Amino acid sequence: MRRSRNKLTSFAFAAVVAALALGAFHSGSSAAQDPQGMVLQGDPISRAAEREQLFAALAAAQSAADAEAIVDQIWHFWFRPPNADAGKLMADAMERRSAYDYAGAIAILDQLVALAPDWAEAWNQRATMRFLADDLDGSLADCERVLELEPKHFGALSGQAIILMRQGRFDTAQSILRKAVEIDPFLAERALLVEPQKEEGKDI
Repeated sequence: MRRSRNKLTSFAFAAVVAALALGAFHSGSSAAQDPQGMVLQGDPISRAAEREQLFAALAAAQSAADAEAIVDQIWHFWFRPPNADAGKLMADAMERRSAYDYAGAIAILDQLVALAPDWAEAWNQRATMRFLADDLDGSLADCERVLELEPKHFGALSGQAIILMRQGRFDTAQSILRKAVEIDPFLAERALLVEPQKEEGKDI
């Protein structure tokens, strides 16, 4: 059984969770593109090759600055819509988000996931909006869909971990967060990782 943390440690940990929560769920919003200058996903084979190159570069990053530049490229990659109609809906949803109209953004994203059910970022943005609207179960469900479509989506993984921590599901959250950090070793949410505690020489 894991030892209970003291009150000060628990309070400090909760403060870090709160500080990083919005960061986990806001990442990548600057990658949303103007529909007039839209870059579409394109050929699936070329897209798969580009994805592999981006994640290989991230794994090889030697510094936080290098990783940040690659992460920015990955977010732009994820934000590329499958078609112009999907891109327009995403841009409209991001406009509603910028205006703090989360209900309006969710309504648009409901249309978007119906129109483009295989676009992982559509689901990720709805997960974000649901989180901001305090619909944690809905956000978790959307995160699961994101990860079915893009298993290396560190934004969805870290967001999922944040929610689970808020729900008191600490061990599961830690496991998920470790997966996210394996993908992006410089992920800001790595500050939430806690070393497993031992008791009387036994691993817990």
